[in-house]
Order: sequence, then C-alpha cells, then structure tokens
Amino acid sequence: MANFDIIMPKMGESIEEATITNWFVKEGDMVEEDDVLLEIATDKVDSEIPSPVEGVIKKIFFRQDEVVAVGTVIAVIGLDGDDSSSPDEKPEAVIEEEVSDSEPEVIHEKKNDEPVVSSQGRFYSPLVRTIAGKEGVSQDELDAIEGSGLNGRVRKEDLLKYLENRGGALPVQTEKAVAAAPGSAPPAKKESAPASTMEGDEVIEMSRLRKLIADHMIRSKQTSAHVTNMIEVDVSAVVEWRNRAKEDFLKKEGVKLTYLPVFLEATVKALRDFPQINASVDGDKIILKKNINLGIAVSLPDNNLIVPNIKDAGALNLTGLTKKMNALASAARSNKLNPDDISGGTFTVTNFGSFQNDIGTPIINQPEVAILAIGAIKKKPAVIETEMGDMIAIRQKMWLSLTYDHRIVDGALGGAFLKRLGDYIESFDPHAGNFKL
Repeated sequence: MANFDIIMPKMGESIEEATITNWFVKEGDMVEEDDVLLEIATDKVDSEIPSPVEGVIKKIFFRQDEVVAVGTVIAVIGLDGDDSSSPDEKPEAVIEEEVSDSEPEVIHEKKNDEPVVSSQGRFYSPLVRTIAGKEGVSQDELDAIEGSGLNGRVRKEDLLKYLENRGGALPVQTEKAVAAAPGSAPPAKKESAPASTMEGDEVIEMSRLRKLIADHMIRSKQTSAHVTNMIEVDVSAVVEWRNRAKEDFLKKEGVKLTYLPVFLEATVKALRDFPQINASVDGDKIILKKNINLGIAVSLPDNNLIVPNIKDAGALNLTGLTKKMNALASAARSNKLNPDDISGGTFTVTNFGSFQNDIGTPIINQPEVAILAIGAIKKKPAVIETEMGDMIAIRQKMWLSLTYDHRIVDGALGGAFLKRLGDYIESFDPHAGNFKL
C-alpha cells in the first residue's frame, strides 16, 4: 500500500525551521482528512497542521519541542489502512522540487468557504462546521464549547465530546482553560529577579505570542542604540478633507477612510527622500532597501500586538494604501494573516492616537532602523501668520515621534526625515486630496 509523507511546511520566505509544540496523534492512530495532526511554531507565527489525507499514522520522526528544518519529512501516513512497517531513521530534508509536490497546504480553513466566526473571533475548520451543521449545533453552542486546539480552537474531538454530553450545562471557555490547552508553549525562562506575590494576587501565564513580543523587544533594545525625536504638526487640512470625503469614499470604495493612510502616504514620500531610514544593519554593513514595506502595528483583541506590512507601499496610491491597511488589520484581528504578511518589513508605523495618546517612544522593530509613532489629533490654540500679521486660531495638531537606530542614523538625519515628513503632511491640499510638495 502507498504511504504519504507529512513534510514540515515552509511558513514564509525567511522561515527555514519550525518547532513542534504539540502532537495530537500517535503512531497507530487512524486519521481523517482535515484532522489536526500537530502544532508548529516559528518566531513569527503559530500554526496547526491538518492531515491532507485519510489513513493510519505509521511513523512519527520528531518529538514535541524538537526543531525541524523546512522540507523534512516529520511523519508518514499509510493510505488505505496500510499497517506495514515504516523506516525508523529520521529522514533528511527533501529538495525543493520534491516539497512542491508532496507538501501539505497549511490552512486554517478552506479558501473557497468563508469560516464561521463568533463574536469572540473564534473560527472553525470545515470538518467541525460540517459536523455542527449535521447535528444542529447552533453558533452560540459552538462559541461556548471549550476548545483544546491552538488558542482555544475547537477540534473535532471537542465537538464530539460535547455532543455525547449534550443536554447538560454548556462548558464555559475561560482564559485559564485556553492557557492550559494542549500545545501551549512551555513557560519562558525567567531572567529577572522573581517578583514577590501576596495573598489574593493573580498569576497569569504569558501566551506564546506575548513571550515572543517580550523577547523581540528586549533583543531590539540590546541591539540598537535607541534615540527619539518629536515634532508637532498641523493637520487641519487633512481633517477638513477627511470630514468632507469620508462618506463618498465609503460609498465608492467600500471601506472606511481614516487619517492614517494620508500619514502613510506622506511617510512613503519621506522615505524616498531619505533612503537611509528605509534600511537595516548587517554587521558593519548598511543595507538600503529597494522596496518600502510599511509595517502597521495592530492591537489584537487579546491585548497582544502584531505588525503586518504593506508590501511595496511606494507603488500604491491613497486608495490602495487604505484598502491594503484595512485588509491586513482585519486579517490580523481574525487570525488570518499569512506568514509573509508579517515578514520583510522595512519601516514601521504605530498609531498611538487610536488610544488618544499624545506622544510615545516606540521600540524599533528589528531588523529595521526606525519606527514612527503617530499621536492623537487634538484642537489647540496656535499662532498663525496672515497678511494682517500673527493671529491666534484653533488648529488641529498632532505629535509625531521617530525612534531610530543611532548606530547608523545620526540626529541630523533623523531630525531632517521627521521635519520632511511634517512638511509633507502640512502641505496636504484639502480640496485636491493630495500633497502640494
């Protein structure tokens, strides 16, 4: 009988290996198509790997917590109930041409079928949704089932267990249950002095994503010499234009118009003028990036943060930036980002203003060399020059903060870039909807 090799998939252009965080099957188990076999983790994203075929698990070559190179056979499934012996030695990574034919597609749901998403943002595999439909399980019931998969995802076994006990009280999904679900990452090693606790204190285990963020932030501070410059800009023209254009834009383009795309377009223009800011450091070499891949910091419902990036943002106009930004933010919050969406960024923008914060000093998103923080837009009295002399008027003002890597960006360069960015924003024409500069 034939065998089917399960291969460690490539989770992005820059990903060469992944860690197996949990196996849901063991040798000898019978699996159906779309059953989740294992969970894997990279430094960018966690994923569940479903079975592309039906059969028997003949051999598992790698254990939990082992790091495996992309393209390596990690398990073998016997087709048509084949239970013959399988090799005991761990196979070497297969060549790229072989991977293209046998590598299983890593998906959370079928691309030609919209996932059922609850009010809490949970999503369900096609198999789970099929069973739920046949058994008449409502959306509220699905949302209440405690899942044992990644981030509390409901697996087939969870649904079947619920159906066996259906009629009783619905299980309640809690953060504690999700944190303790199979596949949770082991606790991070504590490098700081242990904090004291008192009676009544609540101790919460960090999620895997929060651990990755923590490690990334510490590594950034240890790598780059952080310096932050700030400038206040007048955005009255942008506010006037947006208030007038937002309804027509929504009707015509089908997406809401915010202020951020205008600031992104201005950022792209400033980066073209100062390519040393759109760069990275490799030892004692400076790499000036050809494309501008603009990262947008997105706050997730669980209070974590992720930074997808708009590839080749310099090729997009204001409408294109708006649509791409909204699509990435929506995908991030519904856990539908692809690995490539969060890799390859060259410059990051974070919007502190969405939380009504005025000024911030963000940490550089490695291996980039700068990050821009945008503050809240607020009405302020300001001195303006007129033909009749200086006058005080109410203007819409906003702070911009640029944190840069002082290893290769000096104060003069960082300050000049920030000033140019402010000039672009203040040159915005509220009637034409573009920059005068």
